[in-house]
Amino acid sequence: MKPAMTRRRLLKLGAGALSSVAAAPMIQRGRYLLFAGTPQEQAFSARVVKLVEESTVIDMLAPLSIVSERTDEWLRRPESFTEAEFRLYRDSGINVFHDTTGDSAGEDSFSGMLHWAAQWNGFLAHHSDWFLRITTPDHLRKVNGSGKIGFLLGLQNSDHFRTLDDINLFFGLGQRVSQLTYNSQNRIGTGCMDRRDGGLSDFGVDVVKRMNEVGMAVDLGHCGDQTTLDGIEASAKPPLITHTNVRALVPGYPRNKTDEIFKKMAAKGGIAGMTAVRSFVRDSEPTTLENLLDHYDYVAKLVGVEHLGIGSDTDIRGGYDAQAKEDWERTGGRYRAQYRFRHKIDMDEMTQLKRTYLLTEGLTRRGYSDADIALILGGNFQRVLSEIWTV
Repeated sequence: MKPAMTRRRLLKLGAGALSSVAAAPMIQRGRYLLFAGTPQEQAFSARVVKLVEESTVIDMLAPLSIVSERTDEWLRRPESFTEAEFRLYRDSGINVFHDTTGDSAGEDSFSGMLHWAAQWNGFLAHHSDWFLRITTPDHLRKVNGSGKIGFLLGLQNSDHFRTLDDINLFFGLGQRVSQLTYNSQNRIGTGCMDRRDGGLSDFGVDVVKRMNEVGMAVDLGHCGDQTTLDGIEASAKPPLITHTNVRALVPGYPRNKTDEIFKKMAAKGGIAGMTAVRSFVRDSEPTTLENLLDHYDYVAKLVGVEHLGIGSDTDIRGGYDAQAKEDWERTGGRYRAQYRFRHKIDMDEMTQLKRTYLLTEGLTRRGYSDADIALILGGNFQRVLSEIWTV
């Protein structure tokens, strides 16, 4: 049973802010003013506030910062991450941030990802009062009431697995999720941006089996269609598609998944996280939260709400569009045209501190029950990650 008041309820959002949701001003009957005194000040219903605060909210692609210079500074000098920044993330309503990189490819991927794991483990150890490294089902059960930010180590490529034993090594370093491929071909399979998809290789099948054995989640987000289907078939554990959307709603978009994939993923007990990258959501303007909710509705009707989660693929500090101009223009690399980026990459509502509350409010408008919203916010990913990690 959760305590009546947890540190996650403490929304200290600047000088003069109220100390808890329970004490937030009721500006209308059943509506509370959150993020008071900030540009994101907004009233939310008591139902929305309760759902967010009592759920274990898991965003399966939520970098602490898209801006690489900020992250690099934190990893070089962990003490540069301040208490004010800790409060920013804690007050967002997100309990578990899955912060990953897609740069784990090429000849130096193994040594580069060793360095990555060492840096993040050092950062998390330095801030053990603020962060909880999520590696077990028990961590997922306890994180909401801990007052800490849950941090899940995962990668958007598995090119650092030179041999099957490397999977055990990185599991020991705390990695609990690995995407089989990023945008392009590796020794495991084919990325979604390649012209031809040869599916999962023999080595890839062995990688999936070893990941199942050690308790590392198989993520198929960036995989090509055939590689995705092969990964689903090869996995004895529920497969994850941590961040994607529905191709039927954005025809021809390579990063979104087909109905066939969603159905086969669901048949294996898997979860798909819906993303807030603008071009994933809609191929024309305006692109709004309502359009993102259409993707939730589509998957819920196709395979059931128990196979839905959040995989925003952006941060809460301005997202990709807050990058320096030269970084913004490099985002997507050689596949930028295939990503169909427009004048903005992010959805305006979903790079904000209050995005979890906005999404929850939108789900209530669409008629989802409290129980189903709690599953989408994190209950589904908690259930399935706990199953995957139990070996």
